[in-house]
Amino acid sequence: FEVSVPGYQGAALWNALMAAGAGHGITPYGLEALSLLRAEKGFIIVGQDTDAGTTPVDAGLGWMMTKERDFIGKRSLRRRAMTAPGRPQLVGFLPADPATVVPEGAQLVADPAQPKPMAMLGHVTSSFWSPTLGRSFGLAMVTGGLERKGQTLYAPLGSDAVAVTIVDPVFYDPEGARRDG
Repeated sequence: FEVSVPGYQGAALWNALMAAGAGHGITPYGLEALSLLRAEKGFIIVGQDTDAGTTPVDAGLGWMMTKERDFIGKRSLRRRAMTAPGRPQLVGFLPADPATVVPEGAQLVADPAQPKPMAMLGHVTSSFWSPTLGRSFGLAMVTGGLERKGQTLYAPLGSDAVAVTIVDPVFYDPEGARRDG
């Protein structure tokens, strides 16, 4: 939750929340921790993990769209360009070296030895080291991403190329069974 109060009431709100949560093991955390936790669950940040051309289906959120009634934008989502095969889709990736964190914005290619300019298949949108997973992982928008699960792509980084395996974008609790943290 996000709670807004006037600045002069911030300390009082903080103290009240910490006191109310003490018996439940409340723990404050910062934005970096929040970003890591949301990425482990495959939760996106609109504008970071998506762009203006990303549809809910591309982001793995098609299940949220109603099929029973009309809504603003429904007609646009049915256009040929929005349903064409090979659209960029949100996927997860695991670097072959679990200690390597691929930089956000890195391009992904099929063959790092191809001549330049390389044919890019996508880019890294979020990338982290996870103490919970005991390894690095990330999210990426990749052309035809859902069909590429299990494939190895490469992030050319200077004179090196980092191999990554395309996987499901949910890394922690994919069944949604864990609700307490």
